[in-house]
Order: sequence, then structure tokens, then C-alpha cells
Amino acid sequence: MIKQRTLKSAVKATGVGLHGGRKVNLTLRPAAPDTGIVFHRVDLNPPLDLPADPYSVCDTRMCSGLEKGGEKVGTVEHLMSALAGLGIDNLHVDVDAPEIPILDGSSGPFVFLLQSAGIEEQPKPKRFMRVKKAVEYREGDKWVRLEPYEGFRLDFSIVFNHPAIDSTATSVTVDFAEHSYVRDVARARTFGFMQDVEFMRANGLALGGSLDNAIVMDEYRVLNADGLRYADEFVKHKVLDAIGDLYLCRHPLLAAYSAHKAGHALNNQILRVLLEDASAWELVSFEQEAATPAAVAHQFAPVALAA
Repeated sequence: MIKQRTLKSAVKATGVGLHGGRKVNLTLRPAAPDTGIVFHRVDLNPPLDLPADPYSVCDTRMCSGLEKGGEKVGTVEHLMSALAGLGIDNLHVDVDAPEIPILDGSSGPFVFLLQSAGIEEQPKPKRFMRVKKAVEYREGDKWVRLEPYEGFRLDFSIVFNHPAIDSTATSVTVDFAEHSYVRDVARARTFGFMQDVEFMRANGLALGGSLDNAIVMDEYRVLNADGLRYADEFVKHKVLDAIGDLYLCRHPLLAAYSAHKAGHALNNQILRVLLEDASAWELVSFEQEAATPAAVAHQFAPVALAA
């Protein structure tokens, strides 16, 4: 049986919020089966619970955030991506600020935290959202699509017309039947341009951004002294974001995702298009080994629990 997962113990981290620039304390706690991922704004009185939900997504300009009653938790996508990549279904996320800390701008530190706490299988079957027919969402020349696939594959292409980006691979395919989230995706960092910094900060964004938590470029080159972590790090980070955005549907997808020039807003829209067509999806579990697709068995094999 492919089982649900949570943490063995709680784990804490402190960092800075990318957009607000504030110190943020984060605690990740185990949760019971079928809880899902629930964010808690513990700085509010009383604390506010914000479950992962595509219909609670707000402010997709530079991140994915959740909103309830006028209060928000922003920049959830890198943590959500790590949770999806490690197959964690149930978790309480306590945060004392309006956004999750950016840490190094990738999902790598979240993977480290989760593995440090230990990952525990739970005595209930994991529920997958299987895409039964193709759905698509377009805005101009940007588009995103979900199609039936007995596993999880992502195809992404980007266009930035910038020499530092164009000199790298601008399209990538990641199929978790053969690729490893931890090895191939998790360390890809967010990126931005020096010429955009003044505009973003005037709009209350990227106040905590630095070379420590993003790839930063001037008009011609990458400014980070250590360069890139992957030869295709720019497009890999878009894949990382998409994995996190899509996991807000509360279940791992069985689907082929493809996108061109997409971002947080389009990722959220394709989930809404999918969910609003009841004939396009179904929830499934795999309680018998013989019925489990090979790609699913590979992605969620118990050996993946080892740090």
C-alpha cells in the first residue's frame, strides 16, 4: 500500500521573509492522517488556520500565498514543493509572520529540515488526484496544460531574452519515474534582475532579497559569485515552483503537466479549471502492490524515506 506520510517529530527554523524582509520563525509539526497541510499564523490572537487550498490562493505576483479573513501566509510554494517532493501528506506549519522564510531561495533547506525531523508512514492509504482528461488554460502566449499520465511528469519552457538565461537550457522535462526530486530539482533557486529591484521594493516586494537567497542578474550576467547550481537552474526553479503550486490541490497528481512562460497565477488557474470539471479527475488510492503504477511505486518507494 502507498501510505500517507507525516513527520516523526517537530522541527524549527528561523529566516527572513523574501518580500517583507522580516525575521520569521517556522515550526513544522506532525499531523494525523487525512489532515492535509495546514498553515497556522501563530502571531495572531487567536491563531488563524489556513489549510492548503487552491481557492484560498492570493497575490500571485511574485509568489503563491494563502488568504483567509484578510490575513495571509505568503511564499508557501517552496515549502509546498519540498512536501510534494518527499511525499508528505499531513503537516502543521506554524509561522509568526505573513510569509514563509525564503531561506536560500530553493526547496533544499526545507528538504533538509523535513529529513532531519524524520518522515513517518501512516496507516492510511495516500490519495492521489488522477487526471482523466486533458485540461488547459491560456493567457496570450502563456499556457499550461494537464493531461492523463500514470505518474507525474513536468515539461516546462521559459523565454526571458536575457543573455545569462539564454545561455542555459530554457526547457526541461522532469519525470519522477526516473528523476529524483532531492537530487534534480530541490536546490534550484529563485531568480531576479537588478533593474527590477527598485520597482519591486517600491511595491513592498523583495525587501528581504539578497545574493544569499536568489540568483541575481544585471543586464548581462549572473552576479552570484558561486554561479549556478544546475546548468538549467532557471527553468528548474520554474518546475520547483509548479510542483509546489500544484500541491495546493491537497493531493499528489497523477498527470503530465506542461507549460510555457507560466507562473504562479497560471498554475493556480489550471487547478481551478481541473477541479471545476468533475469528469476531468478522480481520487484514487493504491492498496495492492499489483494495482500500483510502476512510476508511482518508484516515486513513493519506502527507500525514499532515508535521508
